[in-house]
Amino acid sequence: MKKKSAYTTRDGFAYLTKRTVVKKAQTAGRIAAQKAMATMGFVVTTSRGWVVKKYADGVIERIAKIPE
Repeated sequence: MKKKSAYTTRDGFAYLTKRTVVKKAQTAGRIAAQKAMATMGFVVTTSRGWVVKKYADGVIERIAKIPE
């Protein structure tokens, strides 16, 4: 069985730190975006206050401005 965390409480229970959870979530997001780009040819994301569609060839299309 693979050990999931190097951190344990005094009574022996393993736990995850916020840093570990954030890092794993970011990595999973990057992998999912790469797979979506390979499958669909684009991904929808946010950038500088806009919802944008990024294509595999590097073109970025603005979809909608995010209200403040």
